Amino acid sequence: MTRLSALIQGAGIDPDAFEGDADVTGISADSRRISPGDLFICMPGANADSHDYIPNAVAAGAKAVLAHTQSGYVKAREAGLAAVLVLNEGNRLSEWVWRLCRAFFLNPTKSMQVAGVTGTNGKTTTAWLIRDVLQKLGVSAGYLGTLGFQIPGESRELPNTTPFAVDLFPLLAEARDKGVQAMAIEVSSHALAQRRIDGVEFDTAIFTNLTQDHLDFHGSMEDYANAKFRLFAELGPRSGKNFRAAINVDDRYGKVWAERLGQNTLTFGRRGADLVGKALTVSLEKIQLQLQYGGKKVAAEVPLGGSFNVQNCLSAVAGLLCLGRELDEIAEALAGVRPVPGRFEPVPNDKGIGIIIDYAHTPDALEKLLDSVRQLHPARIVTVFGCGGDRDRAKRPKMAKAASERSDLVVITSDNPRTEDPLEIMKEVERGLVEGVPSCAIVDRREAIACSVRKARPGDVVVIAGKGHEGYQIIGRTKVPMDDREIAKEALRS
Repeated sequence: MTRLSALIQGAGIDPDAFEGDADVTGISADSRRISPGDLFICMPGANADSHDYIPNAVAAGAKAVLAHTQSGYVKAREAGLAAVLVLNEGNRLSEWVWRLCRAFFLNPTKSMQVAGVTGTNGKTTTAWLIRDVLQKLGVSAGYLGTLGFQIPGESRELPNTTPFAVDLFPLLAEARDKGVQAMAIEVSSHALAQRRIDGVEFDTAIFTNLTQDHLDFHGSMEDYANAKFRLFAELGPRSGKNFRAAINVDDRYGKVWAERLGQNTLTFGRRGADLVGKALTVSLEKIQLQLQYGGKKVAAEVPLGGSFNVQNCLSAVAGLLCLGRELDEIAEALAGVRPVPGRFEPVPNDKGIGIIIDYAHTPDALEKLLDSVRQLHPARIVTVFGCGGDRDRAKRPKMAKAASERSDLVVITSDNPRTEDPLEIMKEVERGLVEGVPSCAIVDRREAIACSVRKARPGDVVVIAGKGHEGYQIIGRTKVPMDDREIAKEALRS
């Protein structure tokens, strides 16, 4: 519990208005999740005025409100609550929210090692590997990202890859209070643009790569890149720790960023970098690597398949080196990591058919995935994929081009259509198909997967891309249970 006035002072913020005072026992931005004693933060909404939910918050026991409009502030005072006003101008409101949350939860990342991972592709696998290696080395480590919030003994789903500050800081405080010593966090471009991750004290940040994605949100590749770069140029150095960046210089953005960042940067790539790695052998289920750093050369075996995972392993090793681990111990621990759910995940069977489930949902990720499969020399590649609704439409034909250039049969289906018509999405996807490559369109994803498995012959590989670990399909605003892995198993049984 803390006095609201003391919290404001401790957060170092200057409100536009402040009346009343109260003992605050929690913070929430959702009136449905208010507990007695909470500070209710009214966040701007696209479809509703969050100040309209102040009566609900009062009924649930809220003691104070942070408003972002004058009228909302008046509503809070009329409801008899302590009220703070921060006008929603520029980034002021976002700045205030993270500062309040960090102060209330006593800056949880100050006492933990934190590795942030950003980039278009590879964030999940990189963060997963960092967490697993640290655990193998005896560190109590957690993970936060697309696969949820995971600390030793606990796992739960999250609505966003990187939660908003109101939800993020309680999770980090929980991890700290349960003895977690290190966290590997996926940092999305949305989170960086919306200041969700500000206030986290990073020890290192890893840049994996940058290719087209999320232009529906950012508008241009320049804005998308600038959002990512904030993690290295602003948030890392501001942490108060001995921050060190790990940058992939095989990527064209990474080369430029490494030069701009200068000191306290560890570069990694296939050549001309501080950490150099190459694949010795690659199979469906494991990779043998050679790693070279600081005059040392070591071999490592990792239980992940696909050549694109070579880059993900390098990203993780670079981040771990920045956290102060030794190359020898990292290489040894890599042998014991667990496969990442929905990332180049094989579906075992006795039919002689390779089936791969993968989250690839950008043109670049799909290219790398299918190139990795081709390197395994299958008889044919059958690719099943779709594109999400209410997302970047420009990448849809590019996905089809990537798939049809690298497959022997392409099956276009529905992904998460959300509020769009799946048939219209598929029409936009089909425009990118390369002429002469066999293809078909089946809107029902379950039937598309079953059909692809039925068409496969021994020696073929069926690649089911786009949803990976997700156990649902979003139709309208509803999540309908659906798991590509289970559908593939059903098709094999039939």
